[in-house]
Amino acid sequence: MSSHQKISYQGEPGAFSEQAAKAYFGNTCDVVARETFNEIFEDVERRRSAFAIVPIENSLHGSVHQNFDLLWKHRVHIVGEVKLRIKMNLLALPGVRIKDLRAVYSHPQALGQCDKFLRSLKNVSVNPFYDTAGAAKMIAVERRRDAAAIASLQAAADYGLKVLRPGIESDHRNFTRFLVIGKKQVRPKRNAKTSLIFTTKNIPGALFKCLSVFALRNINLLKIESRPIVGAPWEYLFYLDIEGDAREKECINALNHLQELTAYFKNLGSYESGKIVTPH
Repeated sequence: MSSHQKISYQGEPGAFSEQAAKAYFGNTCDVVARETFNEIFEDVERRRSAFAIVPIENSLHGSVHQNFDLLWKHRVHIVGEVKLRIKMNLLALPGVRIKDLRAVYSHPQALGQCDKFLRSLKNVSVNPFYDTAGAAKMIAVERRRDAAAIASLQAAADYGLKVLRPGIESDHRNFTRFLVIGKKQVRPKRNAKTSLIFTTKNIPGALFKCLSVFALRNINLLKIESRPIVGAPWEYLFYLDIEGDAREKECINALNHLQELTAYFKNLGSYESGKIVTPH
């Protein structure tokens, strides 16, 4: 994958998604910042960008459900992943002290990852913002001396903020898994995994029967997630990650079998299992 192709991410410069993009594509990659997740999916679908980097789950705060839904709705494929070590930092204007704060801003995922620290603050409101780096930018632009942002060290450098308290995540084993999405499927060279979406038929034991197609072939399940289907109350989509390449014989047989048992099926793509990266 060329570093000269455009890579879309959600957020402002200094966002963790930008760090994930550079960890995967290299520091010289051409990144494009967008305000919403829907925009970055549309960038790829409409070929405005070759790829997009998408946070899908955090080890402390769980899944980014909106992006599961967008994977279903858009005609894109997963082509890679990267697991980024996330270090959250409390950032403010130079000269501001923790005792001066009356508000903290950040993305809801970041706020959730720092819940323990935030509960220790007295008389400070906790406010969701569309992006971690966006919160840092707002503090800097508005010269807020009564507020802080939770964001990356890169955001502190980008917006001239100082670190009031580093490493405020509730557990330092804090990682976010990012997916790389593209328009065309790829063929992984090693450590392959495949992501799927399906719905079950309305019959007893439907999910058990669907999952058994993998157990019968000794294919390991890595993740399963359910999401409600909008407009169809009490019906669910299931998202599944399995080990292996969808083009391998055992996977082909399992997926063919699965499609016989499901009401809806979509192969999101096979890709190489991502490595853990710690930003400098």
